[in-house]
Amino acid sequence: MANVIQDGDGSPRIILSEPIGSTVEVLLYGAQVVSWKNEKREEMLFTTNKALWKPGKPVRGGISICFPQFSNLGSMEQPGFVRNRMWSLDSSPSPLPPANNQSTVDLMLKSTEEDLKSWPHRFELRMRISLSAGKLTVIPRVRNTDSKAFSFTFALCNYLSVSDISEVRVEGLETLDYFDNLLQRERYTEQADAITFDGEIDRVYLYTPTKIAVIDHEKKRTFVLRKEGMPDAAVWNPWDKKAKAIPDFGDEDYKTMLCVDSASLETPIALKPCEEWKGRQELTAVSSSYCSGQLDPRKVLGFK
Repeated sequence: MANVIQDGDGSPRIILSEPIGSTVEVLLYGAQVVSWKNEKREEMLFTTNKALWKPGKPVRGGISICFPQFSNLGSMEQPGFVRNRMWSLDSSPSPLPPANNQSTVDLMLKSTEEDLKSWPHRFELRMRISLSAGKLTVIPRVRNTDSKAFSFTFALCNYLSVSDISEVRVEGLETLDYFDNLLQRERYTEQADAITFDGEIDRVYLYTPTKIAVIDHEKKRTFVLRKEGMPDAAVWNPWDKKAKAIPDFGDEDYKTMLCVDSASLETPIALKPCEEWKGRQELTAVSSSYCSGQLDPRKVLGFK
């Protein structure tokens, strides 16, 4: 079931719910997911307590869209401008099949004359956000409605809620190459068996598997990120010093969040006129009591 409500400040948001009790909240501003609660009403996504929640201001947290760029290039807004636009409900999301047996909303953004000043390409960007028991699915699509080809980078920035960042590990990225944004984007190869956290991290892992696991030991919960069409994965936590320098971020917020983003960054996506690109991301939260070491979590999660 999907309901559209108006916040006290007049900002519209969509509430998705499903029979066992989990919910998702999506802002029309930026098509941003700002809440995903399980059937126990536990919040799965991180949103800072210092979020401004003002019309015309994106919220730091949840799941946000980075398009047509991820990093800062020229005068364009970082990371892209679509997170700063009001989206509309998409009444005809063809050719996607009808969203039967799922609580779903389809959103759409078309480029405007104002957008062409910062990025001179006409496009349509669509998002399908679907909720089912234990799973949140996001399907982004970009169509080239221009008369000439263009290319872009894309990311879904996932702020995951964790109990204690020092008790979290990420599996599925070992042995991969990555760009380290803290070291002038130098390229390295991951040497650790799993990624753990004891300081600031800002990396883009390349050619990642379709499954990545974020294991929260204290909560005995694992996020499983499955993705298609987005071969890279960005991992970010600002740690203490950087957290204090971010205006809309609490000084202690870094302890309870981790960004693991689905992305296509190293190789831009190229579209000819009338062509469409489609990605897919599934976030699943599962019990991970098996992390005691009695079972191999890679086998439980289905890693190859």
